[in-house]
Amino acid sequence: MVRTNSIGRLRRLELLAVQLKQEGLCTVKDLANQHGVSERTIARDILLMREQGMPIDADRGRGGGVRLDHNWGVGRMNLAYPEAVDLLISIAVSEQMKSPMFLASLGSVRRQLVASFSPEKRKKVNRLKSRIMIGVTASTYVQANLNAPPKRVVQALHQAFIDLGTLAIRYQNEGGVTSERQIEPHYLLLKYPVWYVIAFDHLSDAPRTFRCDRILAAQTTGTHFRLSPKEEFQQSLDGNDLLI
Repeated sequence: MVRTNSIGRLRRLELLAVQLKQEGLCTVKDLANQHGVSERTIARDILLMREQGMPIDADRGRGGGVRLDHNWGVGRMNLAYPEAVDLLISIAVSEQMKSPMFLASLGSVRRQLVASFSPEKRKKVNRLKSRIMIGVTASTYVQANLNAPPKRVVQALHQAFIDLGTLAIRYQNEGGVTSERQIEPHYLLLKYPVWYVIAFDHLSDAPRTFRCDRILAAQTTGTHFRLSPKEEFQQSLDGNDLLI
C-alpha cells in the first residue's frame, strides 16, 4: 500500500465522512480498496473520526459495515482553529458593515463559535479582531481598477498577519512602478471591497499603507515583530473615516 502523508490523510478523512453519510453501510474492506490503503489504516481513521465526535455506527453481522448518522451535519462542523478564526472575523466584519440582509443569525453563530474556543484562544481571536478596521466604501474610481490578489499572496499575508511575521513583497504602486520591500503587517483595513494592509515598511523606515491587490508576490521571511499601537500609524489612517 502507498504510504500517505498527513495532508493526504486529512483529505481521506473528509472523503470518508462524505461517503459514510451518503452511501449508507460501507465495509472496511471496500473503503480500503477505494482509497488505496490497508484495512487497518481505515480502521484507525474510523477510530479517529469517532474520537472527534462523529456518530459512526457499526453493523457487526454478516455483510455488515460502518455508516455515519444521516442527521449528523449542521451544528457539528469540525473546523480547524484557523478556519474558525477566519469565519469569526468574517462575521465580525459583516456585523460592522451593518448589511441589512442575512444578519439575523450572525450573533448566534458568533456566540457558538466563541464558546467552542478555550479562554486563551478567545483572547487570541479578540486580539486579531482588534487589528481589523472597517472604513467607508471605496470610491467608484478605486473599484474600477480593483483586481483580485493572487491566492499565494493572500495566503502569505494571512499567515504573516496572524503570526506577526515580516513579509517580503513585490509591490506595484498606482503609477505602475514596482519595488521590493519588507513589511510588518500590523493592521488590516477594509474599504469595501478593497483591502489594505497598514504596515511598517523597512524600505522607507516608516509606516505605510499598501493596497492588497497591488501586492504582486509575497513570502514570509521567518522573522517576527512586536505589534505597535494604532496611534503610531495614525498618519497612514487619517482620511479613511474609520468606523472601528
